[in-house]
Amino acid sequence: MVRDETRETILVVDDDAEIVRLVSAYVEQAGYAVMKAYDGASAIDLIWDNQPSLVVLDLMLPDYSGWEITRIIRDEPTLKEIPIIMLTARIEDEDKINGLEMGADDYVTKPFNPREVVARVRSVLRRVKNGAAHTAEKVQSIKRHELKLDLYRREVMLRGKPIEVTPTEFELLRALMQNPGYAFTRSELIERSLGYGYESLERSLDSHIKNLRKKIEDDPRDPLYIETVYGIGYRLNEDLDT
Repeated sequence: MVRDETRETILVVDDDAEIVRLVSAYVEQAGYAVMKAYDGASAIDLIWDNQPSLVVLDLMLPDYSGWEITRIIRDEPTLKEIPIIMLTARIEDEDKINGLEMGADDYVTKPFNPREVVARVRSVLRRVKNGAAHTAEKVQSIKRHELKLDLYRREVMLRGKPIEVTPTEFELLRALMQNPGYAFTRSELIERSLGYGYESLERSLDSHIKNLRKKIEDDPRDPLYIETVYGIGYRLNEDLDT
């Protein structure tokens, strides 16, 4: 399958042919090129060979799970920046949290409105573009204490060592670090960093913050950088040196 270089390409992966057809039709109507896969092995081959702009990925596939494919993408330096939206029929919060902690950027629960999938695709890709736009800014890095965010390379460094984060985690951290001391509500932080606002994403935001804390905090239960503002949301500790 040849990638259309003139348009952003979305890989749709699901073992249900009707879901692939439906999502692909709406995504194509929105102006994107589409690649299709019906099992994990085919999806992995397409990702390696074509590096799509985004992957819409079913959690439960006949060979590889969506979690396994996400891990493969996030562990490979040449692929790790590809955004992932998971499709799942499993509604347990733990399943969603596991997917987000492994590096998925968003999830949509089946049954779903295909227009919502398109809205999520647009929002995630817009976030990636906004992040790339920082390469043109004069301020190309932000440093708070021992944590540094390189906006040009889109890297996170802690005590001079690189920390692997997902595109979503990077954007959340950027919003917090650019506004130290400011108490974001959950919906405001989603809107500011991810480019869209859905009340249903507030729980997934908590999962992303939890995962970030595991990566950057010495003690995630007593965080130095990302503070919880009870009854409101989150803020970056403003007492950190720069």
